[in-house]
Order: sequence, then structure tokens, then C-alpha cells
Amino acid sequence: MTSIFNSKLKTQFPLEIWAGVECTVNRVGEEYFDQLERNGHAGRLDDLELFAQLSIRRIRYPVLWEKVAPNGLENADWSWTDERLRRLRELGISPIVGLVHHGSGPRNTSLVDPEFPQKLAEFARAVAERYPWVTHYTPINEPLTTARFSGMYGHWYPHGRDNLTFARALLGECCAIALSMKAIREVNPNAQLVQTEDLGKTYSTAKLVYQSGLENERRWLSFDLLCGYVTPTHPMWGYLCYCGISAAELEEACQNTCCPPDIIGINHYLTSDRFLDEHTENYPAWTHGGNGRDKYADVEAVRVCAEGVTDPYTLLKETWERYRLPLAVTEVHLSCTREEQLRWFYEVWNAAQKLQNESVDIRAVTAWALLGSYDWNSLVTRSVGYYESGVFDLRSPQPRETAIAKLIRDLATGNQPNHPLLDTPGWWHRPERLVYPTVSCEHSRGAEGRRRI
Repeated sequence: MTSIFNSKLKTQFPLEIWAGVECTVNRVGEEYFDQLERNGHAGRLDDLELFAQLSIRRIRYPVLWEKVAPNGLENADWSWTDERLRRLRELGISPIVGLVHHGSGPRNTSLVDPEFPQKLAEFARAVAERYPWVTHYTPINEPLTTARFSGMYGHWYPHGRDNLTFARALLGECCAIALSMKAIREVNPNAQLVQTEDLGKTYSTAKLVYQSGLENERRWLSFDLLCGYVTPTHPMWGYLCYCGISAAELEEACQNTCCPPDIIGINHYLTSDRFLDEHTENYPAWTHGGNGRDKYADVEAVRVCAEGVTDPYTLLKETWERYRLPLAVTEVHLSCTREEQLRWFYEVWNAAQKLQNESVDIRAVTAWALLGSYDWNSLVTRSVGYYESGVFDLRSPQPRETAIAKLIRDLATGNQPNHPLLDTPGWWHRPERLVYPTVSCEHSRGAEGRRRI
């Protein structure tokens, strides 16, 4: 029975190419950093014609709360989204609508506002009522990453630097996702949740396995909350209580966050995997940090681990085995040369195809940052103009196709890419990737618990 089902599944859902526009609108202090203004897409409707020429049929696309209704729904301005979504529909491209992308909402709210979930749900309902034909939604992109950057590390508003702010932000986001999908489905019962998250792994020295184990368990937390897995026997229950959430509050929050994704979206970057080392003298001062118990350097694992980092195939397989829900790679991007960008995207594509051949339900690989992105080298904490190109390069009068565009077009139309550069291993497989003293990370692989239900 299972083999017949999987056979039908593969026939019904051939691996697709999706795409996305970097659309982060994050708040730092009183300032909003808007990628759509930075990349010019806010004023260029013709970009959609260029996207259509890639032969994509689905795109992650913003209908952002902060931009549409910064002063309340009663004062919402839908003109930009009306025009763009209408044109996408005419071009035959289905949007996966995002409502909050690393943001915290308009100025009258924040991730730790108790009313944040209901406020976002009201906006979500308004979006669904205005665009009842939209079928796929991502109410909040990467809730765990956003909660960490906004509540634990202090990078983004509300600039928390403690466990409790992080925990409240994450629980609020997951509740907002569940309430938003409930509101959307009251308008469109068939609406699907495409929930994204970065699932980078953490490696460490033997001394710090306790910390890497915690972080590797925590990386699943947003999905586990949405899937209803977090109960008193879950490894993260005690951690959330340690953060300062009472058992009664946590029980109520877990009841309100249950909303299993229809598609789990994995955003994976080579810099997502980290390595923790107490030998701080081996690393630059800007990498130094700690957890209150031990001081350590936090660096890119690819630059130090002798065995390399988790390959896309393994990461996706882990996710499939944990949840058995449809998957998609919802962001693929590398800040590097055109050659390396091509190799990275093709490696992820081949991993997805291999998994699909093994009867894993994986739907798509997404060409992220079609127009590139700005200032992610500083985690968008300042605006200095650091630009990373994507499928198009903006360093010309009009967006110009890069070599990745042809690769995307070939894959989207079922043509086998034929480029000699693809035969050379990417820099992440070559010896020059190692810039710090090489350390074995083998003992910290798998330093996390299995799913418990």
C-alpha cells in the first residue's frame, strides 16, 4: 500500500522550481529596513515579466503587514499588492503569500505583544478576503530565527537579550501563525500553510556538546510547536520553563499553536551550520561569546570541521524522518561567485531529486533572492549598501540575468543543465574552506533527541 501511494505521490508532484524575492522588512530601533525599496522592486512592476521568463509557476511573494497597513487596517493601502498579485495571476504564477518576513509588525505592536497573534490574524483575514484565489501562505517567515535575532541576540526589535523574551516571541509567533491560518481558512478552507525555517546544525568541541545538543534540539522547536509535539515529555518543555514560561502558560500556548504545516519549507545556507569552541584564542574577537557558564567562539562550521558540514540531502532526510510531511527547499542562495552559486544550487537540486527518487514527498527547490539582497552580512542591522546578487544582478540600469537564470530555466522546463562548471566541487568541499585550526566534529553529530510524540 505504501509503495503504491508513494508512486502516485511522485507522479502527482514532480519536483518544481519555485522562486522568491528577498522582502525582509525588519525593524532596528525606530528604523525599518526595507529590502523591496533597496532592490527597487517596490517601483518596478516589469520585474514580474522577467520572473515569468524563468518558466517558474510559483513564487514566494510579499503582502507585508508593515507595508500594507502600518497605521491599521482601516487605513490600509492595497494598491501595490492589488497590482502585483493581479499581474502574477495573469502570468500564470501562483504566489505563496508572506505576511511578516523577519519583521515584528507595525509600530503599535511587537513580537512580545500579547495581542500580536490576534492582530496578525485580523490582517491575514483581510488578505484572504481581498485575494480569495490565493491558496498558499507563509504568515511568518522563519519564526525561530526571528525570535532568536529579536528576543535573544538583540539584533532586531524589540531587541531582547534574554531567554524569556525569546520564548515569548517564539510562542507568540507560532500562535499568530495558527490564528492566521484559522482566519484564512474561514475564507478559503483549502488554503495551505507553507511554513519556513532555517535548520542549521551546531557542532562543538567535546566540552560544549551540552550546548550544541541544546541548540540542535531547539532548531526544531517552531515545527514541533506547530505540529503539536511539545508536551511535558518533550525535551524542549523543560527548556521553555527554564526560560521563564510557567507550566500553565506553556500548556495554554501549546494548545493555541497547533497548526501542522501542509508543506515544511527548509531555508538552508552554508553559513547556517555553526561550530562552538572554548579555545577562543584560535578565533577573532568578534566571534567570542558564551552562555553564562562557558565562554566560546561561535564560527561557521564549514570553516573548521574536518568532516565538513551537513549536506542538503542529510538535512532534508532528517526533516522527512521527523515529520513525514511534504517538504520544499524554500531558500537556496550563496553569497559568492557566479560559479559557486551555480554549484550550490545544483547540489541542492540533486539532493532533492535523490530524495524524491527514494519516495520522499519533496515538492520544490526555490531560487531565493531573485533580485539579490542587501546588508545580510551584518544581519540587516545597518544600511551600508552591501549587495549580494541573485538570479538577477541590479548593478546595471535594469535587472540583468546572471548565469543562474539559465540554470533555473533549464531545471524549470525539464532540461538537463550542461555546464562544465557544475563538474567542479564547490569551495565548501575543497581544502581552502578551512580557515581556522581543523577540528573533528564527529562526536557532536547527532547530539540531539529524536522526536517524541
